[in-house]
Amino acid sequence: MNDLDTFSLLLTDEGRALLASLREYDPAQELSVATRLRRDHEAGLVSAALGQARLRQRAVAKFGAADAHRMFFTPNGVEQSTRTSVATHRAKTFAAHGVRGVADLCCGIGGDALALARAGISVLAVDRDPLTAAVARANAEALGLADLIEVRCADVTDIDTAGYDAVFVDPARRGGRGRIFDPEAYSPPLSWATSAALAAPFAALKIAPGIPHEAIPPQAEAEWISDGGDVKEAVLWFGTGVTPGAFRATVLPAAAALWAAAPLPAPPVGPVGRYLHEPDGAVIRAHLVAEIAERCGGRLIDETIAYVTSDEPYVSPYTSAYEITDQLPFNMKKLKALLRERGVGVLTVKKRGSAVEPEEVRRKVKPRGPHSATVFLTRVAGAPTMLIGHPA
Repeated sequence: MNDLDTFSLLLTDEGRALLASLREYDPAQELSVATRLRRDHEAGLVSAALGQARLRQRAVAKFGAADAHRMFFTPNGVEQSTRTSVATHRAKTFAAHGVRGVADLCCGIGGDALALARAGISVLAVDRDPLTAAVARANAEALGLADLIEVRCADVTDIDTAGYDAVFVDPARRGGRGRIFDPEAYSPPLSWATSAALAAPFAALKIAPGIPHEAIPPQAEAEWISDGGDVKEAVLWFGTGVTPGAFRATVLPAAAALWAAAPLPAPPVGPVGRYLHEPDGAVIRAHLVAEIAERCGGRLIDETIAYVTSDEPYVSPYTSAYEITDQLPFNMKKLKALLRERGVGVLTVKKRGSAVEPEEVRRKVKPRGPHSATVFLTRVAGAPTMLIGHPA
């Protein structure tokens, strides 16, 4: 039995009922659960259902419990699909530009297609892998969106997108050896995806957040998206009406967007002030730290470190702010003595520009006491430094 045949077992009434019974099952008890279920169900179905139940539990973090426990997944699908919050943000951008029909190329298990359909957009979802396409089709049906989503198993390079308002391409960025860093080694390559985007009235290409800025097509607006403080992805937009070459950092769940048509000059470097501002990862990836420095009237603590300091408070969705109480040359004994003197038992350790790992610091200073503090392991004007403070 191949993977597609095995998956089809889960779509039967018996398979769906079995999956529903496994919603709260404990994977640590899998052997006993499997033994019990095989008394009433065929072994292949039980194995498929247990595997799917594990994937659904993993998918809750991306899709939420309500959707994840109705959807179907592959291991790669759980790993590589867009989380709902990010897909919803992108679907709103399509809808805001009047898009009514999207060709979703390399759709995977359908995460983006589902968000687009929920925004009222009709979708042609295409994937060349038969199992992945079958899973995407099952997800559209499971969430009641099959009327808006047509799933087609085909090579995306064979698809005629002329009848659609927009194109969305999510190339495969993993190979047999893990992540692919060369955009031309994506499947399909970034050059092909760019050509497909330029042929459409409106388009978006999902790319790796670490893409070199020089690899970004000059016709695109580039957006880096973080969710809950973690950078999730980058998107190249075409046809937005924004100046080509512009960079944007979007911070979710606030949906705040920091935008620049052209990079500002490098910020000045100066001494550590009362406040330290840690830019969101999307801001750093988009090379917009200078925007933060200008907005808060601040400066960098080191020309190679993305920490901004200021003498006055500054509140922004694009940064986390800390009030700095102490600045020490890197010295673990002095740090331990200071923390013990302050009665610090809850210690947060952050690093930027330091080879020392946070766990090593906690192990050596052995924090204890009723108070809390944040330690930054970094460089100030090129010198290894420890900054101690707390959230502002």
